[in-house]
Amino acid sequence: MPDTTALDQATSMIEKAWSQPIEVLEVLAVRRPCEDPLLRSAMHIRTALAITDNTVAAHQDHLHALTQPGYVPAFYELDRLVSSAAGLRVALAESIAYVQAIRRVVEAREAASASDRGPAANLSRAAVARSGLASHAPGQVPDQPVPAAAVGPLAPSPGPRR
Repeated sequence: MPDTTALDQATSMIEKAWSQPIEVLEVLAVRRPCEDPLLRSAMHIRTALAITDNTVAAHQDHLHALTQPGYVPAFYELDRLVSSAAGLRVALAESIAYVQAIRRVVEAREAASASDRGPAANLSRAAVARSGLASHAPGQVPDQPVPAAAVGPLAPSPGPRR
């Protein structure tokens, strides 16, 4: 059996993607969820993976107890052996799915950060700057506001409008 569990793989993927230890990331995901929704998503998946990892360990321990060297399980234990093996397979499949989900979140984060550096990001920043929504540089005098356009007649009209 491999020494690293699915939880260990997921933890290392998350730590590598966010360049911080998992303990710090757990706090960030809870205290500031809106700042990085991908981190919050990855941490939620990791929490579910931790539960599944405990289930895998329990099924493995049960199977090891039932299949010790020199131990012959009784007839009534065969059903427990089969159900524990099936439960282990299901839990391992869930673990693989959770690791893949975390991998997809990490890939989405990488794609988002790559798009922030790409030409589309430069175009969007230029559009914001042209629209006047960007903050002005320090020391620069902002343009004078444009007076609002008059809507409708300035003087009341003598008759009904149609």
